[in-house]
Amino acid sequence: MVAALTVLLAACGSKSNSSSSSSSSTKQQTFPLATTNKKAAVKGATLNIAVVDDSPFKGVFNEELYDDAYDADFMTPAAESLFGTTSGFKFNDKGAASIKFDNDKKTATIEIKKNVKWSDGKPVTAKDIEYAYEIVANKDTSTSRYTGSLQNIEGLSEYHDGKSKTISGVEMPDGADGQKVILHFKQMKPGFTQSGNGYFLESAAPYHYLKSVPFKKLASSDQVRKSPLFFGPYVMSKIVPGQSVAYTANKYYWKGEPKTKKLTASVVSTSSIVSGLKNKKYDIAMEMPTDNYSSYKNVKGYKILGKEDLSYTYIGFHVGKWDAKKGVNVMDKNAKMNNKSLRQAMSYALNLDEINNKFYPGLRSTGTTLIPPVFKEFHDSSLKGYPLNIKKANKLLDDAGYKKGKDGYRTDPNGKKLTIRFASMAGGDSATAIAQDYIQQWKKIGLRVKLTSGRLLEFQNFYDKIQNDTNDYDVFQAAWSLSSEPSPADLFSEQAPYNFSRFVSKKHNKLIADIDSEASLNADHRKKAFYAWQKWMMDQDYVEPVQYRTNVTPVSNRVKNFTIQWGSSPWNEVELTAKD
Repeated sequence: MVAALTVLLAACGSKSNSSSSSSSSTKQQTFPLATTNKKAAVKGATLNIAVVDDSPFKGVFNEELYDDAYDADFMTPAAESLFGTTSGFKFNDKGAASIKFDNDKKTATIEIKKNVKWSDGKPVTAKDIEYAYEIVANKDTSTSRYTGSLQNIEGLSEYHDGKSKTISGVEMPDGADGQKVILHFKQMKPGFTQSGNGYFLESAAPYHYLKSVPFKKLASSDQVRKSPLFFGPYVMSKIVPGQSVAYTANKYYWKGEPKTKKLTASVVSTSSIVSGLKNKKYDIAMEMPTDNYSSYKNVKGYKILGKEDLSYTYIGFHVGKWDAKKGVNVMDKNAKMNNKSLRQAMSYALNLDEINNKFYPGLRSTGTTLIPPVFKEFHDSSLKGYPLNIKKANKLLDDAGYKKGKDGYRTDPNGKKLTIRFASMAGGDSATAIAQDYIQQWKKIGLRVKLTSGRLLEFQNFYDKIQNDTNDYDVFQAAWSLSSEPSPADLFSEQAPYNFSRFVSKKHNKLIADIDSEASLNADHRKKAFYAWQKWMMDQDYVEPVQYRTNVTPVSNRVKNFTIQWGSSPWNEVELTAKD
């Protein structure tokens, strides 16, 4: 499923007045993926982690309930996926459990390794896997993780709708205390062998620890907020709400007790992280802003690790609402942004190449499709996105009946004053400048655009508006981290809560279904299905990809055995070679 929802906005001012396509994006840099420290480790040192954010974390420390990437960052040393994966996101047998598929029987068999235990010493059981599905599917949890994709599991919808007290498609052949679970599907899907496919969970929940908490109170309970339980290498031993987490080694960890006994992770603002690195306060800095990369790229005592990211920045055009009762997106044909020419004109007006070249050289490139290049098999490199073209933008608006008045601003096709409200987020050194640059670019084509609430929005406030479809925005800029299986079903389908633009189309339903159809068990068919979906989405332009990203992580030279390679979990092996 979606790993997280997060925005690390970056912004800048663009001085271009060009009316034609801008130059190509800067080629992204390559970085090392792991530390090379060969010194001997010391005992008793504490690993200090900075999670860079300008807002307090929510603190929903449960894999079935959390929504944003910052909570995920804080869970990372303690939480661990059930399944191991390769660097290409394929499942292997190196995780806490194995998974095997039977296409004829339409099943997946999960077997937990015998020595896998929760951090309180209790074994991870079949019931813990089944209970994770109960949490996601129970209406009272109101989690965004209940999606149309998961409803491919037999009986999950019936449980969600209150028609059944159990989930028929989650079988425990050796009983609740056994270590085997068989999932029964309505259809086998081509992405099943890939982590993050969204059709089944990759987590377990400690039933013995959470069972006494009503589902409605689970997300706010002490068991989730203050003393969460995981089977990963560390225990979240002390949580200061919104600010920091202290970790101690999990003595029951199935791979053996981790080598470093204590960790701390703290929220550090974008304005203070560079000075913190220069003063060597942190060993690892996660979620680093890249708009000020030049200020820390050569900081003494650190190595910069980096990789092509699964996340991208995008602009969404708001055209409907989420119907929580029915579990579907509902499109409003009268929505202000429900005009293809208006959406395309706004996209052609932006000078994204100049922004990326000037402020993120080598770290970001202009988005051209909604499948980033990291997914080489499925990314359609023939698509060119919406390069700057003021002339074309003006013609689109003229032809669609958006007429300019004496003040230089356009009316809508009905002759009424047109004001477009733009929701964007505070964060990073240049967030304000980039939002103002967008507004100035849109002014060049006669569109009056104003910031929602008259200012950039704090992270939590922004997502409260987007998730609840408030009436004070028409266009928004956000970003998210994609699943490692690129099916767009959980982000853009009619049943996807994360489809924040709220667009719905019969044509789109068919295109998105084809990507995950049984026909797409054939690799060539699936590639063609991905290409067809990307082409349609870019033409309709309900969502415009703005930036592909390279994720960079400064790591202190005293850190040993740390890697950011996809498919790796370094936390039980990481060590320190100098004292605090």
